[in-house]
Amino acid sequence: MELTVGGRRAYAYTGGKAFDPALPAVALIHGGDQDHSVWGLQSRYLAHHGFGVLAVDLPGHGRSEGSPLASIGEMADWVVALLDAAGVREAALVGHSMGSLVALDCAARFPQRAAAVALLGTAFPMRVSAELLDAARSDEPAARRMINVWSHGAYAQYPGNPGPGFWVIGANLRLMQRAKPGVLYADFAACDRYAEGLERAAQIKCPALVLLAKADRMTPARSGQALANAIPGAKLVYLEGSGHNLMGEKPDEVLDRLREFLAPVR
Repeated sequence: MELTVGGRRAYAYTGGKAFDPALPAVALIHGGDQDHSVWGLQSRYLAHHGFGVLAVDLPGHGRSEGSPLASIGEMADWVVALLDAAGVREAALVGHSMGSLVALDCAARFPQRAAAVALLGTAFPMRVSAELLDAARSDEPAARRMINVWSHGAYAQYPGNPGPGFWVIGANLRLMQRAKPGVLYADFAACDRYAEGLERAAQIKCPALVLLAKADRMTPARSGQALANAIPGAKLVYLEGSGHNLMGEKPDEVLDRLREFLAPVR
């Protein structure tokens, strides 16, 4: 689905069904250096089970025009503008990694637009080491190799899982390699600079889910737990045997947790 946001083309995958703004809406927000395709299983299932799905490509990512936005707050503003363009008054906001910060910021600053918020693979602060930031700026292939190894649990290092013909770690690396030059550094710098996490967490008024992976080395579970504790009434769930790439390593488990959480919204 193509929309116009801020005078530029914005893309959102609708899960294989035409988007219907009359249905309960779910906005799926990807992480750094990625795009809508990380939500493949979850977006299709939700779209065929009573939801209007918008798996977005943030500006400069995937099929959306423009340059990557410089801050988490700007990305949150853009998500609200995309909901306006799609005719959506209220949506459940689901974000992974950088996208979790976007969903958090959006739900806190625009409470009337958030029916619920789910934060996957999240942490605060979401700091990025100086060495990795420098590699993201000056040697993207090296940075992506490091990120890809750190983003997965031990099981994902082997080919042929979780289904025949599907290599989790290879697919994730190829996805990052498709990104435009400069996107990786812009995204990581935005995460590293974001300082309002605990303040925004305390402002959340809608139902909240924090879904963490116990083997996550990119956003360690202990940092995500601290953020969950700051959100009033948040439900905290851990996934065993997964690294940071939860949707790739544990797609069914992620979907099950989202189905349970979003059932009242539907």
